[in-house]
Amino acid sequence: MIIREALVSDIKQIQKVRNSVIENPLSNPDLVTDQDCEEFMTVRGKGWVCEIDGKIVGFSIADLKDNNIWALFVQPGFDKQGIGRKLHDVMLNWYFSQTKNTVWLGTAPGTRAELFYRKSGWIEIGMHGKGEIKFEMTFDNWANIYTQ
Repeated sequence: MIIREALVSDIKQIQKVRNSVIENPLSNPDLVTDQDCEEFMTVRGKGWVCEIDGKIVGFSIADLKDNNIWALFVQPGFDKQGIGRKLHDVMLNWYFSQTKNTVWLGTAPGTRAELFYRKSGWIEIGMHGKGEIKFEMTFDNWANIYTQ
């Protein structure tokens, strides 16, 4: 298992992972374009991938412009191997090395993602978008969690 910074050349595989997920699927895969991915990875923030045997099986992208976690997904069949945790931690360590601004994300209620974020120390602050739960992580909260 290799966790590394995402490259523009990874976008096709990133899209395959994003469109393979069962929970939190895109209602229309055309809503997230390759150009969107490139912008979030190279202009607005940064992304990471997890490779196993040369294949990308998970990715995460943080957005510094809107102080948002834009994506964190693991391909079905590769869950429960610590991939999401590693992508999460490297992403938040980078994010908080760039800014002390609180970061937020949204996820569907009743999903494993919701439980993952709760266990990871994210704080629910209400609802967002189309019925998603909105979570926040502060710099201080992350510093306390990550150093334990």
